[in-house]
Amino acid sequence: MKDLFGQAILDFQTNNSPEDLVTETNISEADEMSVGYLFRNFNEMPKLERKALQLAKGKVLDVGCGAGSHALYLQEKGFDVTAIDISANAIKTCDLRGLKKARVQNILEVSTDPSESELAKQKFDTILLLMNGTGIFGTLAETSKYIQKLKSLLNPNGQILLDSSDIIYMFDKTDPEVSRGSYLIPADGYYGELTFTISYKNETEETFPWLYMDYNTLQNAAHANGLQCELVQEGKHFDYLAKLTL
Repeated sequence: MKDLFGQAILDFQTNNSPEDLVTETNISEADEMSVGYLFRNFNEMPKLERKALQLAKGKVLDVGCGAGSHALYLQEKGFDVTAIDISANAIKTCDLRGLKKARVQNILEVSTDPSESELAKQKFDTILLLMNGTGIFGTLAETSKYIQKLKSLLNPNGQILLDSSDIIYMFDKTDPEVSRGSYLIPADGYYGELTFTISYKNETEETFPWLYMDYNTLQNAAHANGLQCELVQEGKHFDYLAKLTL
C-alpha cells in the first residue's frame, strides 16, 4: 500500500502542503475529509469518543491510532498507553506529537507468546478501537479472528471499547411507491461490508475492505467468541459505543 492516509497525516503535522483526503465507497460517492479533523482535541471529539476515553482504565492499547489524538489525551491524563497502527507515517506523526509508546504494528501479527511479543507480555486493561473501530475487521468472516486476538491481549478484568454504525439507513428505498421502512440491501453478504478507496494529492490507494457493524451483529460475534457485550451509548446517527469484556 502507498500509505496515503498516513502521508496526509504526516503532511499536516509537518506543514508539508497538506490537502484534504478524498474517500469513496462502493455505495457512496467521493467525499472530502479535512486531515485536520484527525488532530482534534478532546472537546472537539464526538461524544462517543469522549465517553470511551472517560471509561478508559489501567494500561491502555489504542489500535488503529491514526494521528494519535486519543492516545495523547490519555497520556496527558497520566495513563500508560501504547498506540499502534499499520501506517508508518501515522506512527512517525505520533512520535513527533510526543507519544511515548507508538509503534507500527498489525494487531493480527502480534504473537500471543509473551517471550516473542512485548504487547502479549504486557496485557491491557483497556483496548480502544475508535472512529468505526470495527472497520479494521474488514469483513464479517474475519471478525472472529480479530476478536480472538484482542481477547488474548486483555487482562482478566479488562475491556474492549469500540464504536461503529448501523448503516442500514444507506439502503433506504426512497421510491414513494414503496412503503416506508423498506430497504434494498445486497443479496449477497452483510450490508455493512464496504470497500473503501482513498485518494490524496492525485494518487489513489489500493481499494480495501472496511466493516460497519450493527450492534446486534457485534453482540452475536462477541458472544460467539466468549465475550460479554454491552451497549454503552448511542449517537444521533445510527452510531454506538460498545464495551466487550471477558
